[in-house]
Amino acid sequence: MFEDLKPHIADLRKRLVISSLTVIAMFFVCFSFYEPILTWMMVPVEAALPANSQMVAVEIQETFFTALKVAFFAGFIVSLPVIFWQLWLFLAPGLYDHEKKLVVPFVFFATLMFLMGASFAYYVVVPVGFNFLIAFGSAVVTVLPSIGAYVGFFTKLLIGFGISFELPVITFFLAKIGIVDDKMLKDFFKYAIVFIFIIAALLTPPDVISQLLMAAPLTLLYGVSIYIAKVFNPAPKEEEEEEE
Repeated sequence: MFEDLKPHIADLRKRLVISSLTVIAMFFVCFSFYEPILTWMMVPVEAALPANSQMVAVEIQETFFTALKVAFFAGFIVSLPVIFWQLWLFLAPGLYDHEKKLVVPFVFFATLMFLMGASFAYYVVVPVGFNFLIAFGSAVVTVLPSIGAYVGFFTKLLIGFGISFELPVITFFLAKIGIVDDKMLKDFFKYAIVFIFIIAALLTPPDVISQLLMAAPLTLLYGVSIYIAKVFNPAPKEEEEEEE
């Protein structure tokens, strides 16, 4: 059994090495101009800060390590097409010839959906969440957010939303290879709602509005995923009739 897995493990290692080297190369490129990237990342929180507040570095080394985080995050985003391409190449041996030709649409839409999720977090969730957190108790204390903590939270939030928005793309792939159909997704809907709200609670700031801002689009995307499964791998009519 292990001998049968060896080629797959070797191929997986090859894809991971290529993806990692791409991220590392883009890391060094992005590190050379991390300051404008960091400035862009700070826009949502600076808009929410009171007039007498500003971002600070608590530790001496915090600015340097923040620059590393910024460069790695930017390098990862720039490398997304290559990462998704390598993922497809790893999965391609198990696909039919006509399915292997979907590599370009897969890479395009996977990258697009990730960027849409990250953009939604940047333009909607981050401003709302930090407005709430900074306004809470601002009459008593002066808010001086740490740049390192903010960048860590910011990157986690954007990557979390980006991955969450991949749901329709993942459903398309699983439907094409016959693993899921629309009936399976419909039956799992009530459990999916629970998982969605748990994920939203873990990834967003601790306020109800931010959690709803993540849960609502994810619920909508789950509905879109059901439609995608119905188009590309509908459940047999016999099963639907029995369910009814």
